[in-house]
Amino acid sequence: MSDAAQIGIGIIGAGFISQIYLENLTDRLKTPEVPVIGIADIVPAAAQARAEAFDIAALTVDELLAHPDIHVVLNLTIPAAHAEIGLRAVAEGKSVYTEKPLTSTREDGQRLLALAQEQGVRVGGAPDTFLGAGIQTVRKLIDDGAIGTPVAASGAMLSSGHESWHPNPAFYYQPGAGPMFDMGPYYLTALVSLLGPIARVSSSARASFPTRTITSEPRAGETIDVNTPTHIAATLDFANGAIGTLTTSFDTWDTDHSLLTIYGEHGAIRVPDPNTFAGPVQLLRAGDPRAKVWEDVPLIAGHPENARGLGVLDLAHAIRTGGPQRASGELAYHVLDVMHATLESSAEGRHIEIASTVERPAPFDGTFSRDPSAGRVPLHRPGDAT
Repeated sequence: MSDAAQIGIGIIGAGFISQIYLENLTDRLKTPEVPVIGIADIVPAAAQARAEAFDIAALTVDELLAHPDIHVVLNLTIPAAHAEIGLRAVAEGKSVYTEKPLTSTREDGQRLLALAQEQGVRVGGAPDTFLGAGIQTVRKLIDDGAIGTPVAASGAMLSSGHESWHPNPAFYYQPGAGPMFDMGPYYLTALVSLLGPIARVSSSARASFPTRTITSEPRAGETIDVNTPTHIAATLDFANGAIGTLTTSFDTWDTDHSLLTIYGEHGAIRVPDPNTFAGPVQLLRAGDPRAKVWEDVPLIAGHPENARGLGVLDLAHAIRTGGPQRASGELAYHVLDVMHATLESSAEGRHIEIASTVERPAPFDGTFSRDPSAGRVPLHRPGDAT
């Protein structure tokens, strides 16, 4: 590194999601040791607009990848470009944190992780919502035995699609996207962080409608060809024996039933929307089934606000300490592996065994520590006294 006191961030991709990352990493989650240096985009005007708004440099992709003060590339490109940008960044000796999914294919995900290991750099991957106060509260309840041994989980992300609100929704209906690859990472990452790895998958999947008509501006009236399944119903067999179900859909109108629930031998927990960092969290204790009472559980300390960017800081901390990441490339790859299995199971009419595995990430209370036995501290500079 050119400056051992800092781990500079460079962002590639100035689209919709870059706004919240920039707001957080340059303000709400701002850490002097992890500055945002610059941003690049295939559309230079988009990078320039973000750069001016957040007082950072507007760069070309080549300039950003060669910049000596940028040590971590935050990859916010469209899913189809995740592998190309990630591999280029790692080849330049930079760590990379990628928006979900990690890559479009398993093969590219494996290449990215292998090259990073060869280069001695890190890979991290979104989502980092599981690091928020909401899901971390659920994690503590499970670890403390509030519902006993988990036996089941159920989740649903049911919507009518993105064409009514997103300014550029076409890519959501192409391979590498769809509801499973778009929203599945939030649910699967939350489930793996709570219950551990998934060992086997079976599912049914279809594209209910061959085309979509955009009603949002600026592309209202355009027709999208649908080239990926848009309704997927999956059964997930966890390595610990729990059985989960997850349905993701762009083919249904919004529903009111619970988004995600964990069931145990002594009760159940209603998990907050895994696309958020907050609550509510509710606990049902075993007892008379005719007198069910869901208790509101106060959130533990941490981040209940929209804290996208925590995963980037987690990666920077891991670089600094040499310790494990929570929002790691291995976790993102396991989720990618499972998502592909949900489509393959339906297409092939069989169970799919999951080849990858991952350890549950460590709990997170909103701060970082130098080592597991140390007190909780903010991010610190390399070389600080321990």
